[in-house]
Amino acid sequence: MAMVGEPLYPIAILIDELKNEDIRLRLNSMRKLSTIARALGEERTRKELIPFLKENNDDDDEVLLAMAEELGGFIPHIGGVEYAHVLLPPLEALCVIEETCVRDKAVESLCKIGSQMKESNIVEWFIPLVKRLAAGEWFTARVSSCGLFHIAYPSATEPLKAELRSIYGQLCQDDMPMVRRSAASNLGKFAATVEPSHLKVDIMSVFEDLTRDDQDSVRLLAVEGCAALGKLLDPQDCVAHVLPVIVNFSQDKSWRVRYMVANQLYELCEAVGPEPTRVDLVPAYVRLLRDNEAEVRIAAAGKVTKFCQILDTELTIQHILPPVKELSLDSSQHVRSALASVIMGMAPVLGKDATLEQLLPIFLSLLKDEFPDVRLNVISKLDQVNQVIGIDLLSQSLLPAIVELAEDKHWRVRLAIIEYIPLLASQLGVGFFDDKLGSLCMQWLEDKVCSIRDAAATNLKRLAEVFGTEWAMQHIIPQVLDKVNSSHYLYRMTMLNAISLLAPVLGNDITCQKLLPVVITASKDRVPNIKFNVAKVLQSLAPMVDEVVLEDTIRPRLVELSEDADVDVRFFAGQALQACDQLMVS
Repeated sequence: MAMVGEPLYPIAILIDELKNEDIRLRLNSMRKLSTIARALGEERTRKELIPFLKENNDDDDEVLLAMAEELGGFIPHIGGVEYAHVLLPPLEALCVIEETCVRDKAVESLCKIGSQMKESNIVEWFIPLVKRLAAGEWFTARVSSCGLFHIAYPSATEPLKAELRSIYGQLCQDDMPMVRRSAASNLGKFAATVEPSHLKVDIMSVFEDLTRDDQDSVRLLAVEGCAALGKLLDPQDCVAHVLPVIVNFSQDKSWRVRYMVANQLYELCEAVGPEPTRVDLVPAYVRLLRDNEAEVRIAAAGKVTKFCQILDTELTIQHILPPVKELSLDSSQHVRSALASVIMGMAPVLGKDATLEQLLPIFLSLLKDEFPDVRLNVISKLDQVNQVIGIDLLSQSLLPAIVELAEDKHWRVRLAIIEYIPLLASQLGVGFFDDKLGSLCMQWLEDKVCSIRDAAATNLKRLAEVFGTEWAMQHIIPQVLDKVNSSHYLYRMTMLNAISLLAPVLGNDITCQKLLPVVITASKDRVPNIKFNVAKVLQSLAPMVDEVVLEDTIRPRLVELSEDADVDVRFFAGQALQACDQLMVS
């Protein structure tokens, strides 16, 4: 074995560890390739390390994946881009591996390296690699080759470009569906590098082959190609070649293809332009909204607002609203949930009158849905409706439903309503709020779910910020101070939390006069959890009060708590004392 000081030592360790039975050692060694390369130097890395890696016969996918990833950033370790071709052979070997994630990473690294190579080196080294993989006996090689054409093509000579287009066309007709899938998913990237004249002839020809493939997994990847190709073609060519394909795909016998169309429809509409969208794609979209497969309806429902934004109001009311009404009563709760998450966005598209007449009944129906996620999704977007129809009409129509949801049996629904209350309050105004929603906000402070009580305390703070100190002193503080004496210790704890949140909003004077005495009294509570929470609250109030109050009122109480029989009370009181002493020193 070579001595540690000798230059052979790093490569010797690498060889030893790469042949070790313990996968952890092999993996660790592979992840240190860049360190070993720096130790060897650029020349020895090129002549010894890279050839060694090419001959590496490790059969563990995790080790090979690490190798593929490391080599992608190896150009600085081999002497720069002029030697980049040295890295291609080991990555080419990884492109044939059976494990998909290893091949994908090898292709990614080859693209990274190829994008930095000089044009002459791409012609000399990279393009032959692509051609070898494309002609590979194993389908895995041909699958990998599809992801490399967009790097090879721009640097190729005219004859080579024609050859590459021809090879790609053959890959699109390969006997193995996996190869055709790879060709379909990479077609957009390759097409973006092809000259417009060849795009219309060669690329559109192979695209049409893929759209008629007998495997639905190939056709659904061709759907993605529709949007990518549509953006590359002139509008008239797009309408002539891409639009009919989209319409056919929307009626495909495979629900997975129709699902993909529904998901991509907005991008497809952008590609073909506004006029064809109205004429051809509206009927196609309506079909998808009424599809017999729930998954397709879910995808279509989720795009309804985006789709309506590129239509005029009349077309939306005439064609889109009828199936939307049907979806609000769909047998699948997931379809209704998808619709509820976006339907509020239709209000700005339709305007005030159409929203009141057409959308509000759908909103109200969804707000009363038996499935909590549907109700949650509507609640979270209420402000979009308010911007269109105004607070008066919103409160008349939706407030009864909101009040009902405030007492919903599902705590997440109650939580969503609480989080929406400050926004609603600022829009409704103080009078309306006190009349309709004030009592609810106090009711939540004694909810049986802890998250609701915490959210209710935060809600009081946000309301005090919206309506001001005077309102808070009149409507919040008396009730909070009253509830501090609740018979249930969890509710008393919630009030302490509310006090600590309200204090910074209400200011020093009110904190010292009204809030601090209540906290001091609570420090004598019989429940240890209350006492250590008092210590936390006193620590949070300390920076807000003057030095006299800190020394005469807060500190003595904390000293008392630090001698409590309960270990947790002593711990938190000790922490608070430390913080107070630091404040007094500073």
